[in-house]
Amino acid sequence: MPVFSTLDAWLTHLESAHPVGIDMGLARIGRVRDALSLNFACPVITVGGTNGKGSTCAVLEAILLAAGYTVGCHTSPHLLSFNERARVNGQMVSDDELLPHFAAVEAARLSLSEPGSEPVTLTYFEFTTLAIMHLFASRGLDAVIFEVGLGGRLDAVNLLDTDCAIITSIDLDHTEYLGDTRELIAVEKAGIFRAGKPAICADPLPPQTLIDYAQGIGAQLWLFGRDFRYEGQAGSERQQWSYLGPTMRRSALAYPALRGANQLLNATAALAGLEALRERLPVSAQDIRLGLARVELPGRFQVLPGRPSVVLDVGHNPHAAAVLAQNLGNMGFFPYTYAVFGAMRDKDLAGVIAHLKDEIDHWCVTGLDTPRAASAAELEAALHAAGVIPERGDPDSSITTFSAPAEAFQNALRRASENDRIVVFGSFHTVAGVMAYRHSQSRSHIKSD
Repeated sequence: MPVFSTLDAWLTHLESAHPVGIDMGLARIGRVRDALSLNFACPVITVGGTNGKGSTCAVLEAILLAAGYTVGCHTSPHLLSFNERARVNGQMVSDDELLPHFAAVEAARLSLSEPGSEPVTLTYFEFTTLAIMHLFASRGLDAVIFEVGLGGRLDAVNLLDTDCAIITSIDLDHTEYLGDTRELIAVEKAGIFRAGKPAICADPLPPQTLIDYAQGIGAQLWLFGRDFRYEGQAGSERQQWSYLGPTMRRSALAYPALRGANQLLNATAALAGLEALRERLPVSAQDIRLGLARVELPGRFQVLPGRPSVVLDVGHNPHAAAVLAQNLGNMGFFPYTYAVFGAMRDKDLAGVIAHLKDEIDHWCVTGLDTPRAASAAELEAALHAAGVIPERGDPDSSITTFSAPAEAFQNALRRASENDRIVVFGSFHTVAGVMAYRHSQSRSHIKSD
């Protein structure tokens, strides 16, 4: 039985332990869950959707922590460290805390093998999600929050019988697995709903297929605009807003500490989920205010301090690109905007570029260190196909190719003046590459001092 002594060794092993990286279905992982006797006595919240899942999880976590609850929060993917995927009481769990639970999952997996047959195999995401579930279950927490990885119906997180399911948004992404229409994708995402349990949908225009599915299984469906909503209001010094739900109103709330146009919608979804669970997890107006003020999540329209202005955004599909374009437009005037852009080959590159091409003056496109990634040359071709340079008619506009995000970012830094702006987007890998470079520079400065 391969039991490794370091987390890195486990993760390296898991990257090739299953024949394919994505293998939709719950049969294999369900058997291992049963062997682990995995269950939770506390409320379980699952969060799915095309965009906004991580932000909604972070808001839920921050409010519950402000209320004094012990909370486990799982999100994916990570940016710099795997440990980002598992937080207990707001802190990333350590390698040493994770290792026993990786070993427990491996033991349960191998216990299912029969003489003459291979044991059940698990993908990287399935194995690691089970390990994090097992860790959370061992802690006797007051609440656990799980971000769905892909879709919903067949995702590993859907092993859990959730007490409240939240869907943030529904748009086209991962179409090869989930379907090529919003209607088909909505059914896959609605698979996290449960009969008799709150089912929150924050998409302002939910497909009818989601509504039909929820009604068909007898879920308690809450729809944005029908059952809950937000209202903006002008405060004396800064903008404030109010949450209005079926039984509760929260007024004079400050905007979430997370920046961006859609964060109010994500916060509203979180508040709807907490209202639905109010009998088991009551929170006060002050808990909400503190949680909204304290919430943090790297890479979601994250504007770094200093000049030139640097924006990190993990948006990687047309829906996220449209929100990013809106957020960039709201930032004010910058003489030039440089993009550090790297993306997966299977994404709708044309759709992403279409939303952002009018916000970008110079494109620093980059390859990424993963087989799924589009090459810099492919991204350059996609930009040309979108008519980026001819359409802008700007003789100073440019496209430059690089092999890694750090190189692209360094080039943008050299070319940008202090009044310009650099936007890093297109993939978690793109943002992670730039963050890793910045961290290495910070460490080298500290050593030199």
